[in-house]
Amino acid sequence: MKKENKKKMDRDLRKEQYESSDRTGRLIINFRNINHTMRALYEGKGSQKRILIVLLETGEITQRVLTERLGIQPGSASEVLAKLEHAGLIVRRPSDEDRRTTNVSLTEIGREQASEAKAKRQERHKMMFSCLTEAEECELLSLLEKINHDWESRYGDSIGKKRD
Repeated sequence: MKKENKKKMDRDLRKEQYESSDRTGRLIINFRNINHTMRALYEGKGSQKRILIVLLETGEITQRVLTERLGIQPGSASEVLAKLEHAGLIVRRPSDEDRRTTNVSLTEIGREQASEAKAKRQERHKMMFSCLTEAEECELLSLLEKINHDWESRYGDSIGKKRD
């Protein structure tokens, strides 16, 4: 029961903070909440599902290119790929052109699981905006593109340094 009381108190506090914020504060709170929700729903940079989906979309790819595309460290990629290989979902083999390079591809079972994960992702993406009409989606997209463009020109360099 204590856990439920804490959750209710947290909700009440967040509601109070939101209601006492000005418009800019409310925008920031909404962006933060959306970011939190998207992170919770997202597969993650180097998750097994994301790797399977990338391989489904690209076909056979070198491990180095896959790692770069995922934006993760090579050691992290190797660890996840070893698990996927052990589960029989991918195959890693040396490249015919360069024996120092490893090619990664899906097995038939991996292709099935990747297709299923991609379909679930697409359905989730549709549901995320199902509360909006088509006109509202277009308006939101236009506003977000405007904000993204402004923020890229305004903060682009400092954001890039934090990601490196």
